[in-house]
Amino acid sequence: MPFLEEKPRFKGISLPPDGWVLTALLVIYIFTGLIGHDPWKNDDAISIGIVHDIIKHGNWLILQPAGRLYPDAPLYYWLAAGVSKLFSWLMPFHDAVRMTSGIFTLLSLEFILLAARELHGRQYAAAAPLILAGSIGFLFHAHEAQPMLIALTAHTTAYWSFALLPRQPRRAVVIFAIAFASGFLANGLLPVITLLPAMAITVSQSENRLHCLGLLFAGIGIAAIPCGAWLLAAYRVSPDYVVSFFQAEYSVLTQPINTGTNFLRYANLLLWYAWPALPLAAWSLWSKRRRPGAREIALPAASFLASLVMLTLLISLRSATTLLLLPPLVLLAVPGVETLRRGAANAFDWFGMVTFTFFTCIVWIGWSALVFGWPARLASQAVRLEPGFVGIFNAPAFLFALVCTGIWFWMIVTSPRSPMRGIMHWMAGLTLFWLLLASLWMPWIDYGKTFRDVSASLKKALPVETDCIAGVNLPLSFLTILDYFEEIRVVPQKSEQAAACSWLLMQGKQPELTKSGWRPIWDGNRPTDRRSSDKFYLYHRGRRAEPANNLTDLGPDDSTEPDPSVPSRAREE
Repeated sequence: MPFLEEKPRFKGISLPPDGWVLTALLVIYIFTGLIGHDPWKNDDAISIGIVHDIIKHGNWLILQPAGRLYPDAPLYYWLAAGVSKLFSWLMPFHDAVRMTSGIFTLLSLEFILLAARELHGRQYAAAAPLILAGSIGFLFHAHEAQPMLIALTAHTTAYWSFALLPRQPRRAVVIFAIAFASGFLANGLLPVITLLPAMAITVSQSENRLHCLGLLFAGIGIAAIPCGAWLLAAYRVSPDYVVSFFQAEYSVLTQPINTGTNFLRYANLLLWYAWPALPLAAWSLWSKRRRPGAREIALPAASFLASLVMLTLLISLRSATTLLLLPPLVLLAVPGVETLRRGAANAFDWFGMVTFTFFTCIVWIGWSALVFGWPARLASQAVRLEPGFVGIFNAPAFLFALVCTGIWFWMIVTSPRSPMRGIMHWMAGLTLFWLLLASLWMPWIDYGKTFRDVSASLKKALPVETDCIAGVNLPLSFLTILDYFEEIRVVPQKSEQAAACSWLLMQGKQPELTKSGWRPIWDGNRPTDRRSSDKFYLYHRGRRAEPANNLTDLGPDDSTEPDPSVPSRAREE
């Protein structure tokens, strides 16, 4: 049954949302929570550490976070260095770096909107950015310093160019060239290889396949110019660095994988990661089953399936990599919004409203426990999870959260009946949930995730003048945080420099060290790190102790040379 126009008692947002409303909603969603917290472990800390090294030491071509070689595609770090220069006067450096992620997240949403307009028309194109932003996996990565976000932007741009190719071939070629170059310069071979299925489908559906193929190859040729320029410049500075880069890229595509298990892991991840895009895409396929070869269905459907098979065969499951599956899935899901039956649409709408209203209440109750100690049992649980945390009432954050909550209930009351209402409420509800977490719970979350206090405590334990510190079994993210916060650089334990080191820093306790003449000086960890293997220990070398580089059986060495068997963007999860 079609949706009937209705006039709500109070005027609300028109559906589909107009450009300004949609832009305002997405901007608030993206930039809230992007700033206001310290670098967090893994990709966020590593990316910020690389940009910090570029700004401080000028290592633009040879990436060296915390003094470690890190062969990786450089585009995100270059752009983040420029963006940090623009915003670091206004906010902490690490927050300024993350603004790059916000910019490219907005671009991804803009280009998926343009692609949806070309494939499905203007009426329901606004559903595409709402579905993409409403995907839980997208939220998971959109608020960290994450180079894969440029690869995601490259994919949404590429799908726009594929959709535009029949109507404006020259413009489409230029857009495709920019997307192809951006994908490679952001994350290496994986983003461009996963575009091959969409390219093949675009050619197969073209009226003049040879001409279409020539246009796409011309785009690749244009893209090769900036990619080749970077590789040539890096090779002139350090040939070994470029070789290590391609070794890492090759290894990620040839590592042994249990295909069946890997496919099940991807499938299980997508069930929540791609919600609600996945069920809407499934409904699109069913509702359009009589026209499976239509370009607006065949291009995203076949591209998604082929990309999923390709990732299953080549890449062990990693959350950030799965972002590349979202653009075709979202484009496939757009017709599902239009054709969803009224009962199913109302059920989806009610599910979103009830779910996020419930989560809103949970967040407010949790905030009350954190700040006022009520409910008492919940407050004691919060302190048990993060010992030492003391909640403080923040008036601006409270007022912001209160206004956002009021807007949510206003939207529920005033939204007109429309096929777009369910996805609009889902996106708005997810936005509200994230805004409340970022404004009310962020001090508690950051308290458990930051290494600022650990690094400061280590700095106090060290004398003003130290020869050097050798490191064992230290995650690269922790090394970059030490360098960023306290300017502490650690040399690899088995390197030649370690022979002169009087200090040894490691993760995980080694009782044998005290027998070897190394004295424990300090230990530290975050409140949330309860296992002894997560704790950091600092030792000082006694007169009769063996030099640090002669010690054995201490765990993995923090080598200056990257392990070529491990891809650069997949060394930490």
